[in-house]
Amino acid sequence: MAKKEADSKANAKSKPAKTEKKKGGIKKYFKDLRSEMKKVVWPGRKQVVNNTGVVMTVMCVTGLFLFAIDTGLAAVIKALLSIGS
Repeated sequence: MAKKEADSKANAKSKPAKTEKKKGGIKKYFKDLRSEMKKVVWPGRKQVVNNTGVVMTVMCVTGLFLFAIDTGLAAVIKALLSIGS
């Protein structure tokens, strides 16, 4: 019995999966796309301006943080190199 089960599993794995071509093609795609775009809730001008301000602030803070780390590490490396000479 085990041999029959192994043979049936091997045959099931070797058979390619059937793929059916969906009808409608490009027209259906764009029709569905249009209906999905109608469901999107777009943010208002005030929310976009607010979110832009938040992003710009976070970018500036991150940039200053990285600048401080880079400057500090450069100073440490310079100090270590000057000790040897």
